[in-house]
Amino acid sequence: MAGPPAPGGPALRVSALTKRFGDRAAFEDVSFEVARGEVFGFLGPNGAGKTTTVRTLGTLIAPTAGSAEVAGIPLSPQNGEAIRRRISVMPENPGLYLRLTVRENLELFASLYGLRAPEGRITGALEAVRLADRSEDRCGGLSKGLRQRVGLARALLNDPEVMFLDEPTSGLDPVAAREVHELINGWRQRGVTVFLTTHRLEEAERLCDRVAILNTRLRSVGSPKDLRARLFGGSLVVETASPLLDASAVFGSVAAVKGWSEGDHGAYVLSVADPREAAPDVARAVVAAGADLVSLAESQHSLEDVYLQLIDHDGSAPR
Repeated sequence: MAGPPAPGGPALRVSALTKRFGDRAAFEDVSFEVARGEVFGFLGPNGAGKTTTVRTLGTLIAPTAGSAEVAGIPLSPQNGEAIRRRISVMPENPGLYLRLTVRENLELFASLYGLRAPEGRITGALEAVRLADRSEDRCGGLSKGLRQRVGLARALLNDPEVMFLDEPTSGLDPVAAREVHELINGWRQRGVTVFLTTHRLEEAERLCDRVAILNTRLRSVGSPKDLRARLFGGSLVVETASPLLDASAVFGSVAAVKGWSEGDHGAYVLSVADPREAAPDVARAVVAAGADLVSLAESQHSLEDVYLQLIDHDGSAPR
C-alpha cells in the first residue's frame, strides 16, 4: 500500500503514459505535471483520448505503458484504493438515481465511499453547490443544470485533493454554466486541484491556469497567454483615418517592426517582438507622416486560435 502523498509535490505527474486498445492508441506518450490548487484544462477533438486519460488517472482502467502519480501516489493496481480516497471523478453524465431525492443520492454514495457519520459532509456539499433547499427533491424532477450540481456535490463528499471534471457544463444554459464556473473558482481558492476536460474553449480560457491540447499525442501545454505568444508572437493593429501614402516608409522607419500587412481600409497589422515597447515608436512614426491615428492596440488571439492552429496542423481528426 502507498503511504501518504509527498507534501508540496505536484498533484499529478504523468510520464510517457500510453493506453492502447489492441492496435488502436487512445492516447500515447503523454507527459505533463499539474500543480496543487491549479485548474488544468484538457482540450482536444472528439476521440482524442481525453476521457480515456481521465479514466486512466482515475484508476478505472490500467495504462498500457508509462507511469503517473495521482495525489502524490504512484498509479498502480495495488494503490488504486488509496488514490480513489484522494480524488473524485465526475463524468459528463452524473449517473444519479432519478427516483431518489438529492439527499438520498448523496447518502448512497457516501456509503459507497465508506464515510462514517456522513451527514456533516452531505450538508456541507449541498451548501457548497447551493442545493441545501432542494435536498428533498427527487433528482428525476431536476433540470440538467441542477443535476450537474448534484453530481458536483457527490464529487465533494470525500473532500478530494484532485477533482476530475469531464465536460461539467455540457448542455447547460449560460446561467447554469456560470454557476459551475463560480464553484470551480471557489475550489481553486480552497487549494483543490481541478482537472477539467471541456469543448468550450472560452470556458477553458476563463477558468484554467494552464491547458494541455491533446490529439492522441500531446500537442502543447502552457497558459493560454504563453501558448498565444508561442504560436503567434507579438503584433500591433494600427488604424488610420485614411490609408498611408507610403506605409513601407512609415513602418520601415521603426526598428521594432519586423514586418507588416495591410488589412481593411486604413488598418495595418505589424509584427513586433514586444508590442508594449514598440507601440510608442509606431505612434510617433504614423503622426510624423502626417496621418491621423485612430487607434493602436495589441492584436489579441484567442485560445480558439491556438487550438485550431495546433489541431489543424495534425489534420481535422485524431489518428
